This record gives sequence, C-alpha cells and structure tokens, in this order.
Amino acid sequence: MDLLRKLILLSLMLFSTASLSNTSNLYSAGVPSLAPMLENVTPAVVNIYTISEVEGKNNYIDDPFLRKFFNIPEQQKSKKRNRSGLGSGVIIDSKKGYIITNNHVIAKAKDIKVKLHDGRELKATLVGSDPASDIAVIKIIANNLTSLNFSDSEKLRVGDFVVAIGNPFGIGQTVTSGIVSALGRSGLGIEAYENFIQTDASINPGNSGGALVNLKGELIGINTAIIGSKGGSGSVGIGLAIPVNMALDVTEQLIKYGKVRRGYLGVSAQDLTSDLSKAFGINTSKGAIITRVQEGSPADIAGIKIGDVVLKINNEIIKNTSAMRNKIGLLKLNSTILMEINRKGKIVTTNVKITEPKYSKKDGIKINPRLQGIIFGEITKKMPEYGKISGIKIIKIKKNSRAYSIGIRKNDIILSINNIPVQKIKDLEIVSGENDSELIVHVQRGNRTAFLLLK
Repeated sequence: MDLLRKLILLSLMLFSTASLSNTSNLYSAGVPSLAPMLENVTPAVVNIYTISEVEGKNNYIDDPFLRKFFNIPEQQKSKKRNRSGLGSGVIIDSKKGYIITNNHVIAKAKDIKVKLHDGRELKATLVGSDPASDIAVIKIIANNLTSLNFSDSEKLRVGDFVVAIGNPFGIGQTVTSGIVSALGRSGLGIEAYENFIQTDASINPGNSGGALVNLKGELIGINTAIIGSKGGSGSVGIGLAIPVNMALDVTEQLIKYGKVRRGYLGVSAQDLTSDLSKAFGINTSKGAIITRVQEGSPADIAGIKIGDVVLKINNEIIKNTSAMRNKIGLLKLNSTILMEINRKGKIVTTNVKITEPKYSKKDGIKINPRLQGIIFGEITKKMPEYGKISGIKIIKIKKNSRAYSIGIRKNDIILSINNIPVQKIKDLEIVSGENDSELIVHVQRGNRTAFLLLK
C-alpha cells in the first residue's frame, strides 16, 4: 500500500507541469519513470570497500596468580586481524577523480577500493577527512568518469521528491525514492556538527556516503545515518543526509588542506525559549543567548557581552544554539562575520573575525580550553584491571575547572567526545581541538556511563 501511494503521488507530481521543469526527462516510452534521470546519475555513485586492522582476541588472563602458575608472560601482544567495511561514495570531480563519502566509511582503513558502475575496481587514496562533520574525500585515477551536478540545498522544501542511491548491505547499487520529511535536524548526538535532511527514502547500512538527489538528478545530500527501532539495523523510514552545501564547504578545505581548519568565536550559549524571550523583551523564540564570553576571544574583542541574544549571522536567522554552532564551526579560518544581536531590547550589529583558538598544550598536543584543569592518562595493556575498557583516564582535576563543575571527577574514564572514541591523549586534539560551542563527553564511572555537556 505504501508503494502504491508513492507511485500515485509520483504520477501526480510528474503530470503537474507547473511544479516541475524539464518533465520530459522523467518519461520513458510515455510512462512516468525515474529511469531516464537515473541513467545519467547512477554512474557517478560508487561502491566503497575497506580493509582496516583491528586488535584481535588473545585469551589474555587477568589474574596474576594464574599467569604466574601457568608461566604466562605478563604482556602479550594482541593478534591483529583484518576487518572489512563497506559504504558508498559520490564522484564530484570526474577529471581529478575526487569522491566524497562519510568519514565513518573510511575511518582507520588501511586499504580503500572503489567499484564503479561499469564494473571497474580501483584503489583509492585518502585526500582528507573530518570526523566532526563526518565527511571524507578520497581519490581515484581513472578515465571516463561521471560526476554529479549540485543543487542548492538551502532551497529544499519539506515535501520535495528525492532519490537515494547507494550500496545497502553490500548487495550492490540500489535506488530508493521518497520525499524530504524534515530539514535542519540537529541535536541528535550523531555528529559534532548536525544540520541533517530527513527523508523517508529507504536508507540502510552500506548506503552511507551515497547520493541523495532531486528529480533533476542534482546532488542535494550525502546519505549518512538512520534512526531505527531499538536493536534494529534496518530502515524504518527515518534517513538522514548531510546537505550538499555543507558537504561541499567541508570538501573544499579537505582538498586544499587535508583537514578542516576551523576558527572559533569564544562563547558559550543556550537556546532562547519562549519564557526567556519574554524575560528579555524579545518577540521571537528563535536565537541563542550568550552565557559566557572567553577573555581575549574574537567575541570579547568585538564587544559581545553575556546576555546578548544572537538573532542572525551573515543575515541568516539563528534558530538555536546548534544552528549558531554549525554556522561558526563551518566557517573558514579568519572569516569575518556580521552578527545581529538583541542587547537589552536594542538591535545591534557587529563584525567579528573568526580566528584560530588559543589552546593549552600537553606534550605538544593542543587541548581545547574546555578541558583545561585536567591531567589525563592513557589506559594501557599493563592495566588489566580495566579489562576491555577503551578510553582516557582522569588522573587529576581542578575543582575550579569547567569539567569539574559539570560533574567530571578523578578516576573517571572519558570514552568519547562528540561521539568520537578516544584512546590516546593525542586523540583529544582531533576530536575536540576545533570545536567551539560545546563538547559532548561520554564518561564512565565504575559500571555506569553518562553523557555530559561541557560548554
């Protein structure tokens, strides 16, 4: 019944010449069909296969008495094994062979292979990746490649028809259709920077990194994640894609620098609620209230004050803290932005230059200011009391630090930051060194774990 309903809706849409241009491209032998469009699009979507090296089980015995009794060495090297992964990708430059995909598709891969629509299999090299936005760029060397045209994802509307293309469960290239169910999904805790397109086009494991296109065959998003039932692994009609505008902004820096060079504003903020808007005398509930301004930061230099309500950045309405965080986090280093704020009922505009954050350093590693006041320690194989726990231990923490104020304590173990696992101190630079607005810290204490928001 769902399929029949979709076909009826699609037919009505195709026959409505007022709502679409170039509808002749959506007919096959006089029958409404997506086939003509897909013939031009599917060659630009590739299957990606990866091999990564992971630690294998080695039957390590924790009990020191048993180790001594059986004459087992205290340290044993874990046997490493290969693990395969799969995903999808989109060719965005046919001449240079650039392919965009998700970071989680190629993360820690020692070998990346790409299978083209025509059956060719090629070795790919990593150009750059950004865990915070979950975007990565790989490159292949080949002739006769097809790339996609890009749409402006800012012009998307709820109800627009879309088509998802990818390699679900590794069964081969698959096409599904649906509509845009929602826009601007954020606060899901999937990525550090979230601004997802939600669609009911079927997306499953293996679709990650694939294309979400409109009916003109233009790329509008990169399929990234699904929200499913607890314990389930398949689609239930809630698929999420990174908007193409956001993906291309990240891609530009990855191609140029191999990583994203983010600037920072130097503030903490909270959402403007209807109650707070009344208290501040503002006739809108959209915005972000500044709750803290870091001394010497770009915001401080520009005169931003605690209690200011950010309404717009570069003339774009800021709906909430997540929107402000995304906007700032995706700007290029040394960009100058125009901020419109409400200060005690008066509208004020100011220019702010987004500069490189000032980090503290530990052993040459840059540490986010929000993690200052903590001495970290790595969990090693010489610590069998931790079993299979993988994280970073809090050795000491100052009582006047931000981390202490939200409940982090000595001997806690940080498992991840912004949903990115951490094992070594140098990982702190990768996952939190460039984040401006807040850190989502996953902490384990004894047998309990919790997510804490560090602003």
